Amino acid sequence: MFQNFSFEGFEVVHIDWILPLENETLQNYALRISENIKDENAILIGLSFGGILSVEISKIKKFKKIFLLSSAKTKSEIPFYYRLIGKLNLLKKLPNSILKRVNSLTYLVFGAKTNAEKSLLEDIVRNTDNIFLKWALHQIMNWKNENYSENIVHIQGDSDLILPHNFIKYDYLIKGGTHFMTLNQSKEIEIIIMGNWL
Repeated sequence: MFQNFSFEGFEVVHIDWILPLENETLQNYALRISENIKDENAILIGLSFGGILSVEISKIKKFKKIFLLSSAKTKSEIPFYYRLIGKLNLLKKLPNSILKRVNSLTYLVFGAKTNAEKSLLEDIVRNTDNIFLKWALHQIMNWKNENYSENIVHIQGDSDLILPHNFIKYDYLIKGGTHFMTLNQSKEIEIIIMGNWL
């Protein structure tokens, strides 16, 4: 999702997802992930669920700056209909085959327009572990967070159908930006990030 970004002159470290433990909380997962982050003077960039995780990691370690892309900072920025699904525990009743189905509606909702973007989305869905997928969706829908670090810069797209901007207290709004805006509007986002780097 960051393949079109260029952070020349900086050491870029990609943090790999790890499988959650049974009944693991997001806070404990963030603690385990944070053990792989050695430099507390780093810049943290989180996309979508990675942004939510970044908010939790920022409570454990200090960062020079945290950038959230197509994400949320608090439970109030998670659309009420997701929270309702979480409250009613409807996710458990959905079979993995439905969650991992990719079709024209999936492309529309994520904002995948080109063949390359559609192919990437298919790869992401196909290669996401079933246990991790259900766990992550459960964490998003049941997130209780109300606090976040002051050094967060939130960038949201005005055409994001996954996390609509009208629920978000954003710092920058990308015109035409979808949930896939890191791919097709990367330069605009990169300029904002570099302008707020320090």
